[in-house]
Amino acid sequence: MTVPNKFTTNGALPAGDHKATLADIRASILVKGEESPSPDWDRDWRAHCVDNLEIMAGQLWQIGITKIFINGSFVENKDHPNDIDGYFDCDFMKFASGQLETELNLLDPHKIWTWDPKERRHYRGYAKAQLPMWHQYRVELWPNFGQPFGIKDTAGNSLNFAQAFRISRTNNLPKGIIELVR
Repeated sequence: MTVPNKFTTNGALPAGDHKATLADIRASILVKGEESPSPDWDRDWRAHCVDNLEIMAGQLWQIGITKIFINGSFVENKDHPNDIDGYFDCDFMKFASGQLETELNLLDPHKIWTWDPKERRHYRGYAKAQLPMWHQYRVELWPNFGQPFGIKDTAGNSLNFAQAFRISRTNNLPKGIIELVR
């Protein structure tokens, strides 16, 4: 298991699924930066985000979720990412019935597990309102059960959730993603 040791020239992880433990991530370019990172590379913030990811991933693992993927600006060559974005594979009925949210909120002291748009709140300096999990942990993890994502590829085909996370929003090129493993 390993995280690549260099970003592509486009500032992303090389295309593909890269399996990594939390320890691998902490020791990688995602926290430490490349060999000579920018003087503004925010190792402390990135390490803090990984600590918060560990809390949320631990809760998912406790209820039997095993496939967790992280992406977003955290896995890019960006000095100070806003957060960690990601998704996890889950059963649609467990999500639709509310069982997933209930089980996770029994584990989280802040009861942050919701994807209800009505629960979004604004944060100073951000135009987009954020979910409670973002406010508490600066991590957003979304349930994936094969649903469309609302993004199209260069040929105009709708991408599902997992596909959309593997395409750069800035240039539509394939990019890498981290599969978090225990």
